[in-house]
This record gives sequence, structure tokens and C-alpha cells, in this order.
Amino acid sequence: MKRNNAEQIGKLIQQFLRQESLESPLNEQRLLDAWPQILGPTIASYTQNLYIKNQTLYVHLTSAALRQELMMAREKLVRSLNQKVGATVIVNIIFR
Repeated sequence: MKRNNAEQIGKLIQQFLRQESLESPLNEQRLLDAWPQILGPTIASYTQNLYIKNQTLYVHLTSAALRQELMMAREKLVRSLNQKVGATVIVNIIFR
């Protein structure tokens, strides 16, 4: 017997996450987890206290020279992180 109302499990999970307003927090956590993958372990070791507020990623750095380098590559980092997550999670990065 064939069922006509079958749906893909991925779509059902995504629909559930949207209904429960869990999609944004999940994407934010994915983005934070992708930070060391995008920048590499060496640069990620100089960063701490990453958090997202109002579509802005806040990053505390322990190196002033690295802060300058990352500020110049800010737009590329935003694009790379959003692309890794597959959604527009952040629009800006603030380095402190």
C-alpha cells in the first residue's frame, strides 16, 4: 500500500524548528562552531568570548595585530561564515 502524503524527514524537521522558533538559535550555534574551521586553529586560539547579538558577531581578541588583519577581512569573513551555515545569520562582526 502506497502513501501519498509522505514527506522528507529533513523538511519536517526544518518545519518543526521554524514553528518552535529554534531555527535561528541553531544556526547561530552552527556559525559559532564554524569559527575555528573558517579561520583555522591558530587564529582561533587568539579569539575568545564569541557571541551573536542582533545579527552581529562579537569577538574578543588577545592580539591587536590580529584584530587589524581581521577587521580588513571582515566582509569576507561574514560571507564565509554565513555560507558555511547556509543562512544569513550575521551581517557584521565587531572585534574587541
